[in-house]
Amino acid sequence: MSAPFELITSDPQSRARTGKLNLAHGTVHTPAFVPLATKGTVKGLLPSEVADLGYEMVLGNTYHLFLDPGHDRVRDAGGLHEFMRWDRPIITDSGGFQVFSMGHGTVADEIKGRASHGAARHGKTLDISEDGVRFRSHVDGSEKFLAPETSMEIQHALGSDIALVFDECTPFNVTRDYTARSTERTHRWLERCLDWHEANGSADQLVYGIVQGGVYDDMRVESAETIAASRCGGIAIGGSLGAEKDQMYEVVGWTTAVLPEDRPRHLLGIGDVDDLIRGVELGIDTFDCAMPTRLGRHGVALIPDPDRRWRVDLTGAKFREDDSPLCEGCPCPACTAGFTRSYLRYLLQGKELTALRLLVLHNLAFIERLMRGLRDAINENRLADHAAQLRAGAMP
Repeated sequence: MSAPFELITSDPQSRARTGKLNLAHGTVHTPAFVPLATKGTVKGLLPSEVADLGYEMVLGNTYHLFLDPGHDRVRDAGGLHEFMRWDRPIITDSGGFQVFSMGHGTVADEIKGRASHGAARHGKTLDISEDGVRFRSHVDGSEKFLAPETSMEIQHALGSDIALVFDECTPFNVTRDYTARSTERTHRWLERCLDWHEANGSADQLVYGIVQGGVYDDMRVESAETIAASRCGGIAIGGSLGAEKDQMYEVVGWTTAVLPEDRPRHLLGIGDVDDLIRGVELGIDTFDCAMPTRLGRHGVALIPDPDRRWRVDLTGAKFREDDSPLCEGCPCPACTAGFTRSYLRYLLQGKELTALRLLVLHNLAFIERLMRGLRDAINENRLADHAAQLRAGAMP
């Protein structure tokens, strides 16, 4: 097989680049967005539909697949590719984000002031130690344990093309001292993951280390340099990236500034349109996020309107008699079929699954065209102009 990552073009005015990820189940052209197939499916869509939109890789969730149906069941079914009938590359996360979110709370919890655990939550982190994490399953309340070796064993059984190492995902609301101790533990866990993979893993599975360090520039740089000096084949950027977008871009910029050019870079959990554009400019190769599919399932479509965060909520009463197309000039299945905003609102009001499918198809098609356009612009040395046009409201 070719080298895992081939750099094709570097933008002279930014850190943006195009490349190819050469993986066991195919090639991924970067920069690229990776839809979530959390529980072995991109919600509402067939694998063939996701492929027809142009996607070359999806992300499976180790935590959820570990709890149900179980990694042994998936392995016995031939691995995740065979189980979900997807024959292109798959990246799996480590499960760390989910188990630590139960203890620390998610970003949404921070923003909305929700409790991170308690009677309202079935899952709960019970203990974090050097060995790993004990937690209570949100599925049946049973006690479970995840360690670096466990996470790698699960991802090996799933048979993903890219596995992420087990890390402690620290949120924005912890102290600098906690962030420092957490990051050091993540680095120790990195070596345990790589040791397990070297002794037991598949040579066809690429392993990504994860940069932590919170919002502190010295910790981010140190973590990035530590991950880059390790045996990992790729590098992901995780943890809290700040309280607002400008801070997030600053944190990502600190990190990519010191990363080597010869390994792929993945930004975990980021997928808003403006964040994808800026992330590409900062040198990110791949992104994953629930945003386009989650918005679609809640009646929100992506449109070229930066003043409204590139979104329109079709559940609003003002669309009851709006016979205009969902998005003028969009080549997605929902728009080319001629479905109007009025019709989609009508379906949404009636909780018809057809509307959710159409909006998920539309949103994923919108993001795929966005990423393809950014790739083309980098290759043709016109990224600055193209990014400015997108930020001004141009159709991807």
